[in-house]
Amino acid sequence: MIRKLRIILEMIKFEHTVFALPFAYFGAVLGAYIVNGVWPSLAQWIWITVAMVGARSAAMSLNRVIDEQIDKHNPRTAGRAIPAGLISKVEVLFFIVISFVLLFTAAFQLNLLAVYLLPLAVFFLVIYSYTKRFTWACHLILGMTIGIAPLGGWVGATGTLTWDAFILFIAVALWTAGFDVIYATQDADYDREHKLHSIPSRFGIKRALLLARLFHVTSFAAFLTLFFITPLGWLYLIGVIIAGGIMLYEHAIVSVDNLTKVNVAFFTMNGILSIVMFIFTIGDVWL
Repeated sequence: MIRKLRIILEMIKFEHTVFALPFAYFGAVLGAYIVNGVWPSLAQWIWITVAMVGARSAAMSLNRVIDEQIDKHNPRTAGRAIPAGLISKVEVLFFIVISFVLLFTAAFQLNLLAVYLLPLAVFFLVIYSYTKRFTWACHLILGMTIGIAPLGGWVGATGTLTWDAFILFIAVALWTAGFDVIYATQDADYDREHKLHSIPSRFGIKRALLLARLFHVTSFAAFLTLFFITPLGWLYLIGVIIAGGIMLYEHAIVSVDNLTKVNVAFFTMNGILSIVMFIFTIGDVWL
């Protein structure tokens, strides 16, 4: 059982929870600060964490089950656990059920609004894995799915939603869409050949990278907007500037003629960005 669990956690890249979890905490801290003038309680920290782990684990596991045949025929992904026969779909489906149980339990432990919004969250967690089959806007759907993380943190800590929360949602959604477009450049030819939809396969790599830059510029502007419409101060602003520098670096190391550093731009730099934003935000609120 332990071996199977390790295979599943490796399959869903559990360590990449670092992309979304800090932004869930970001939403919780900022929401509690603006709405109630307090920190999230210990119970809220715990249940928001449980909800995020459950949501992401369910979504990524579903993605691997849904994309089994796509992964099997793509040389880049043929070694993933399900197409490689390391684990069965039945075992993964059991893990998905457990993950959704965690998500639902956490929502019921937080507040009624979290419970009411569960169907919407589950819809996005499930549907985004299908979108590459019918729309090149799949990156934006993924962005909206990850953008639910800070909204979930905000709702979990406050039981409310305000316009500030939706600005944060836009910032995270477009940041995610931008780096997902960069990541998808690796499969542009394969996607085009197999009639799968993505911005790189639809518009070409050059235009895809330009669109990724546009997404990131807009994301940066949304993060910056929070500085002007919330009580966040200079320390948060420093974090935003650092995040903007990280996004610039991502685009500097990836070009039409050189995609060898896509994984650095996707995994390393975006993990750093999410942690930086959370640390500088929590520091600003603390001070």
